Amino acid sequence: MSSEKHTTKQTQQPDWKFEFEKHWKAFYRKSADYFVSRKNQLSLSKIGGIACGGLLLMWLASGVYIIDEGNRGVVSRFGAYSETTRPGPHWHLPMPIEKVAIVNVEQQRFIEVGYRDTGRGSKAATIPQESLMLTTDENIVNVRLAVQYQINNARDYLFNVKDSEATLKQLTESVERAVIGANNMDFVLTEGRSEIVAQIKRDIQAAMDDYKAGIIIASVNLQDAQPPEEVQGAFEDAIRAREDKQRLINEAEAYSNEIIPKARGAAARLLLEAEAYEAEKVAKAKGETERFDQLLVEYEKAPAITRKRLYLEAREKLFSSTNKVIVDAGQSAPQLYMPLQNPASHLAAENKSPEAQIAAEPAAIDKNNAQKSAANALRPSRSKP
Repeated sequence: MSSEKHTTKQTQQPDWKFEFEKHWKAFYRKSADYFVSRKNQLSLSKIGGIACGGLLLMWLASGVYIIDEGNRGVVSRFGAYSETTRPGPHWHLPMPIEKVAIVNVEQQRFIEVGYRDTGRGSKAATIPQESLMLTTDENIVNVRLAVQYQINNARDYLFNVKDSEATLKQLTESVERAVIGANNMDFVLTEGRSEIVAQIKRDIQAAMDDYKAGIIIASVNLQDAQPPEEVQGAFEDAIRAREDKQRLINEAEAYSNEIIPKARGAAARLLLEAEAYEAEKVAKAKGETERFDQLLVEYEKAPAITRKRLYLEAREKLFSSTNKVIVDAGQSAPQLYMPLQNPASHLAAENKSPEAQIAAEPAAIDKNNAQKSAANALRPSRSKP
């Protein structure tokens, strides 16, 4: 019964201060009794030697240090550089002889020129004394620049420059003003951003190398470049007008690039057609000349036969294109003709509308007249050679 009451009884929280004092008094009492009992065995010099040995061991143990991955340890002896240690456990002579400064050489560090980013989702605050810069055409631009850098030499970073970050920021602002001041406003705000950023990065890195600051510039980012707020509206209007001008120029060039090749192609086609026509006429004329020369030779051999043959060939050529056959029944008898038509052409003529037939009659009359005149021209002369 008593055991059950004991288990259900609420436990009280211990008083740590009281417990510490109790154990300290017990330790002090035992230590005093130990030294009193052995007062004759231990002399004061032995006690002092033991105490000094313990302090010496503690002092030497304070020189142990560990370098994490990505860091470097710079050991200085009486303020002068001694060595640089890599990641892992190391030991150095304890203070005040040697000291160790641990530098992170893999961390990406940033500096901001012309603005300060609060990092709370709000708009970055502009610093006018850093961001406002004068261009070569005497205009003012508001420039925000961010520089990302990294330590590549821990010894140079600690010993060659007193305040590396402040030095880098002042140098960046100076280089930025020099580069912006050497260009006009339109170049800075439009197509010259990448070139300006590259030039600023080169100049900063060259200056850091001259200082031997142990810093390498990873990147330079032009966060924003715009005219001051007081004239920003007018500047935007000018930009829109410039863009419209460039757009119209591009459209005109596109139209020109479309029309000129067509015109050149048409001109080339006409030239080729003219050359082909010329070659055709020349070849035909040469052929007619050669045929006439050959015909002249045959005519000189037999003039009557040649004239007769030419007359018959002309009549054959003339009558091959007509649909009428002329029958010569003699000098006194009338000449009869029989119309011969192609059935397909006859059907087409029957199906042709009256208006089309009326329109076609003058053309047919002209064709018949032309054929008669050609026949008369080709008819041989009655005179004897």
